[in-house]
Order: sequence, then C-alpha cells, then structure tokens
Amino acid sequence: MTREIDTAMPPRLLVSPDSFKGTLTSAEVAAAIAAGARAGGAEADECPVADGGEGTVDVLAAALGAEPRTTVCHDPLGRDVEAGWAWLARSRTALLEMASASGLALLDPAEREAEAASSAGTGELLLAARDAGAERAILAIGGTATSDGGVGAVAALERAGGPGAMRIVLACDVRIPFEAAAEIFGPQKGASPDAVVRLTARLNELAGELPRDPRGREMTGAGGGIAGALWALYGAEPRRGAALVLDAVGFARRLAAADAVVVGEGHLDAQTREGKIVAEILARAGAKPVHAVVGGRDAAAEHGGWGDLASVRLAGTAGALRAAGAEIAALVAAEARGKALPPGHSSSTL
Repeated sequence: MTREIDTAMPPRLLVSPDSFKGTLTSAEVAAAIAAGARAGGAEADECPVADGGEGTVDVLAAALGAEPRTTVCHDPLGRDVEAGWAWLARSRTALLEMASASGLALLDPAEREAEAASSAGTGELLLAARDAGAERAILAIGGTATSDGGVGAVAALERAGGPGAMRIVLACDVRIPFEAAAEIFGPQKGASPDAVVRLTARLNELAGELPRDPRGREMTGAGGGIAGALWALYGAEPRRGAALVLDAVGFARRLAAADAVVVGEGHLDAQTREGKIVAEILARAGAKPVHAVVGGRDAAAEHGGWGDLASVRLAGTAGALRAAGAEIAALVAAEARGKALPPGHSSSTL
C-alpha cells in the first residue's frame, strides 16, 4: 500500500544514497541530506544503500546486525592489508567485500597497474569465511583494482583446498560479460590501450580453459572477471548487488511510507544505468518522485539526459548535502500543496 500525501503533514523523504567514493560513506551522505531535509520541515528516513561496490558490507552489516571481523590478507600488489568483513552467526553467513582486499582505493594512482594487480587477497577473504564455518558467503565485487579474471583468487583458494561446501553469492555492481571486463574498466585501473588488448586476450584464453565458459553471460565480468571464474569453478551465484541490498534493508516497505526518494552517488554517468543503485531505485520507485544529489555528472545528465529523475543537484561536502536536503524538502512540500516554490528554489535540474 502506498502512502497518500497529506498536505497538512510534513513530507516524508526516503534518503537512500550510495557512498561518494573516497570522501563520504553512504551513512554520512544520508545523515547530511536528512539533516537538511529535517531543517527544511520534512521527515526523513535514513536508508544508506550500496550496489556491490565499496561500502556494501557496512550497509548490510548495519541493516542485518552483523558482527564486524578483520582478516590480514594481500592487497593487489601483494602487500599485507587488514580487510574488514562481517559475520551473521544466526545464518552462518559471511559478508565480504572485494574492495577491502583487492580494491582500487588501496593503491595510490601511480601504483595502478592492471596487468600486475592480483585478486589473491579476495581468495584469502573467502578462505577466512570458510574457516569461520560459513555456510554462505556474500561477496561484494565492485571497486576493484584487478583485471585478472579471478586467477589470483582461485590460486589462493586452491592452495588451501577450495571453498568446500560454502555457497558463494556474488553481489555484482555491473552487468558486463567476462570478456568485456578489461575493455570497459581496465583504463581506470591503470591499463594502457595496449594493456587492454593483452588483458582481453588473457581473459579469452582463460575462459576457454574454465569448466564452464563465462563469456556472454551477464555479470561475469564484475570484479575484473572474478565473477566469471567463481561461477565457472565453484558454482557461485551472480546477483545484482543493488537489488540484493535493497531487499536486505527493507526498501519496499520504507518506500511505501515515503512521498519521495532522495538518491545519491559520487558521479552520475552512463555507467549508472548498468547495475548501479540509482537505476535500481528508479525502477522500483514507480510514481514516487526520485531526486538525486551527486558529487559530479556527465554531459548527458547536465543536459537533461536523466529525465526520469525529478531533479539533480550537485553537492560534494556535508554542508552542500545538507543544503540540497533542505531544497528537496521545500520542493516536495510545495508540489504536494500545488503552490509555487519559495524564492530561491527551483524544480528544474540544477
């Protein structure tokens, strides 16, 4: 059942942003926007979200009441790193994040080398979950520095006897197939055009050696191809990370109680449509207006290419996020009353 808007009551906003990578967590973004919305006279339900990328474990752990744990493993260049994960004792489920062991954020820009980066640390994370007695591991596989097709992770797993009976669920933040992993994401991981060609050839060669060919299958290119390798070798289940998270945080129930939704992410661009959280929320929102607060946007968003969003606002700091929340609260309230907006506010894309 959806909530009828009562114009005598303050508008209720469901504030569901992703993290702004490298600057603010999804919880911090949600808190700032919600504070501004409340100052602007609205009610705000803080509902931080993620899509399988960096911060997914924090969101799931907070929503599900998981116990935080850490494991020392190897980063993409083979150095020791303390990777965080979480444990759900009641269901014997481990919540893991590839970014914590094999993430791009673990490397300085000058260290990014897609051909050398290894996913071994992610294999070590999976082993930590297995050794803790996990019956299921949910592995979020966005935000990675690797394009090795999961070779490093598989080698680490096989050296220690594999994942055993542990079922692996892959929370994927992109839908690309295995063979496209280097072409689409290699450049941002430090791959030159020549390196992209070599990495793609390496992925195709690997695909031919796996017991099941991951090429052409949606989501198998996530995490630099690790999704395809874990699917082919261990029967891992690729799932849309955004959908998995929204189900876990009770998004449908909270949406029904809201008049509008506020989403957020670090950059709004073409990739946002390919499995990211903003696209998933838009698909679920129905007739509810969805307002976006983002750190940056591409030319399409700047020139109205996101017409299904009620508004888009740029905000990269806590203060700017609070201001955006107040503006959206005033906009939703004015539209509910059918009145003109207060001076200084606009319903157009900013």
